Amino acid sequence: MCTWIIEKANISGHGKGVADWLALTKANVYYDHPVSAPLDHALIIDFVNEAAGPGARVSVELSAESAHELVKAIQAALATGQAQHDLAMATRSTG
Repeated sequence: MCTWIIEKANISGHGKGVADWLALTKANVYYDHPVSAPLDHALIIDFVNEAAGPGARVSVELSAESAHELVKAIQAALATGQAQHDLAMATRSTG
């Protein structure tokens, strides 16, 4: 089943391309037939910089289970990192 549904997010970051690091400005996320991964369907994320042309992209194809695990890992890392940052800032301001 191809839904042609694409979720888009404006992002700010960098990704490692073939030749070098590149600025990334958008993430296109969709669930479809992968190009390379040996899966029937995959969650596909294209991190792109549209202004830099079609070669300015980093793409991943994940199984649904892997995508769910990645979401949990991202949420945990953000929560832990933010908590540690907040603690360090509080310690600096009182010390």
